[in-house]
Amino acid sequence: MTSELPPVPPRSVWWGWGAADADRSLSGAGLALLGRELGRPVDAVDEPPVDLPAVRLPERPLAPSARAALAAVVGEEHVRTDAEARVEHAGGKSYRDLVRARGGDADEAPDAVVLPADADQVAQVLRVCAEHDLAVVPFGGGTSVVGGVQALRGDHAGVVTLDLRRLDGLVDLDPVSRTATFGAGVRGPEAERLLAAHDLTLGHFPQSFEQATLGGFAATRSSGQASSGYGRFDDMVLAATVVTPEGELRVGGFPGTAAGPALLDLVLGSEGRLGVITDVTVRARPRPAATRHEAWAFASFEEATAALRQLAQSRTLPDVCRASDAEETRVTLRMAGRSGAALRGLTRLRRIGDPCLVILLWDGPDSKTVDARAAAARPALTAHHGRRLPGAVARAWAAHRFGAPYLRDELLRRGVLVETLETATGWSNLVPLAAAVRTAISDAFVADGTRCVVQTHVSHVYETGASLYLTVIGEAGDDPLGRWGRAKEAASRAIVEHGGTITHHHAVGVDHRAYLPDEVGELGIRLLRAAAGAVDPQAVMNPGKLFS
Repeated sequence: MTSELPPVPPRSVWWGWGAADADRSLSGAGLALLGRELGRPVDAVDEPPVDLPAVRLPERPLAPSARAALAAVVGEEHVRTDAEARVEHAGGKSYRDLVRARGGDADEAPDAVVLPADADQVAQVLRVCAEHDLAVVPFGGGTSVVGGVQALRGDHAGVVTLDLRRLDGLVDLDPVSRTATFGAGVRGPEAERLLAAHDLTLGHFPQSFEQATLGGFAATRSSGQASSGYGRFDDMVLAATVVTPEGELRVGGFPGTAAGPALLDLVLGSEGRLGVITDVTVRARPRPAATRHEAWAFASFEEATAALRQLAQSRTLPDVCRASDAEETRVTLRMAGRSGAALRGLTRLRRIGDPCLVILLWDGPDSKTVDARAAAARPALTAHHGRRLPGAVARAWAAHRFGAPYLRDELLRRGVLVETLETATGWSNLVPLAAAVRTAISDAFVADGTRCVVQTHVSHVYETGASLYLTVIGEAGDDPLGRWGRAKEAASRAIVEHGGTITHHHAVGVDHRAYLPDEVGELGIRLLRAAAGAVDPQAVMNPGKLFS
C-alpha cells in the first residue's frame, strides 16, 4: 500500500508479539464488550508472563563433540545454549505456544540455537547434524501458528534450531525483468525497504508481515492481505536455493518451462522437511503511487460474498478485499469507540440490521487509474445491494491491520482464549462451510460448559472460490489448551467433512498433520516421504512436521 514504510520493528519477545514496550492496550469499549461476551469483568484478571529465570527448560546439553563441530563451522558466538536463546526458539506464536511460554513451560526448547552466515555454512551444519544424529529445525521469524518450529527431536540424540536471520539482504536485482533475490532470513519490512529504494514492492502483507521472513513465506505457501491483486507468495517465487543433507538444490529460474513437473512447487510449502531454503528469487511490481480505499455494507454474508465472487469472475477484483460476517462486523462496531470519521461511517451500518462490512483497496500508479478500477467494480457491488460507506472506514482498517497480534497478548493477560483458523473452498460451498465450522466450534465450547464468539471473514479471493478466516474468542478457564484443542479438533473435522482445505495459508506443521492424508491421499503422503528420503536419508530435517 502507499502509506509510508514503517521502520523494521524489533523481533518479537519470547512471550508474545513485537517489542516488550509495544502498545497492547484495549480501548474501554473493547474491555466492556469482552466483559459482556464472557460474562465477567475482563480487567479483573491480570496474568502477566513469568520472568525469564522462572521458565522451565529441559536439561539436554549437546554432546561436547557436537558443539565443537558446530562452533568450528559458524563460530563459538553463533552456537547459543543460553536460556534466552533457547526459550526464544521454543515455539512459534500460536495460542498454545504463547500460553505455554507465558506460564514458563519451555519443554520443547532446542538443545542449541545455531546461526549460520550463508548457504555454505548451512550445508556444513547439516553435515555435522547428520554425523551427530541431531534433528534440525529451520527458523525464520518464528511466527508459525501450527507448530511448524517446535523443536521436536523425534528419535534423534538431540535437536538444534537453525536461525536464519544472518542470511539477510538483497542478493541480486534485475530491474528490467523485475526480479529480486533475497536471503531467506530477510523479514517482510526489510524486503519492502530494500525494494522501495528501486521503486518496487512485493505486495505481500500477511498479518505476520512485521516478523516473518521471505524464506518462511516460501516454506509455508503464505498468502498476504493483498493476494487478490498481487498474488500469493508461491505465485511470486520464481526460483529458490534449498540446502539439503544430500547437497544443494537450485529450482526454478525461468518465466515458464515445460521441463517436467515443477520441482519449485515441491519446495514451496515443504516446511523444512526437504531442506533449508537459503534464498528466494521473487518477481517485484512497481511501487504504487496511489491507493483508493472503499468500504461497503451488505445485508448478509451471502450477499457480500456473492459480490466478491462477481468481482473475481469478471476480473475486476481490487488488490485487497475483505468481507466480514455479521458477528465480526458487530464486534468491529462495538470496538470502534465513540469518535472519529471511521465511526461516523460505521454508524450507518446500524440501519441495515445485521450488516456485513466489506473493505476494498485498489493500488495503482496514479489516482485516475485507481479511481477507474474502483468504478469498474461498483456495478457488481450494487447488484448485490451493497451500500457504500465513507472511505475513512477502510483507511482505519488499513492503519491498524497489523495490530491484532499485539491485542492478543493483552487478551491472554486477561485470561481470554483467542485463536484463529482458516480454510478455503469453492464459491458454491463457501457459506455452508462457514456455517458448519462455526457451529462445530460453538458446540465444542458449549460441551465444555462455556461459550465463545466466532467471527468469520473472507480475505483471499479467487475465480473459483475464496478463503475463510475464523477468529475464536472465549473464556480460557482452568484448562485453556485442552479447551482449545477440543474446539480445534471439532473445527478441523468439520472442514474435512464439508469440503474445505485443512489450511489455506497457515501451513500444516504439527497441528494439521493428521488431516493432510484426507487432502492428498495416502499415495500423496508416500510421494512426500519418498522426496524427503531422497534428500534427507537420516530424517534429521524438521521431524514431525507436515507428514509422519
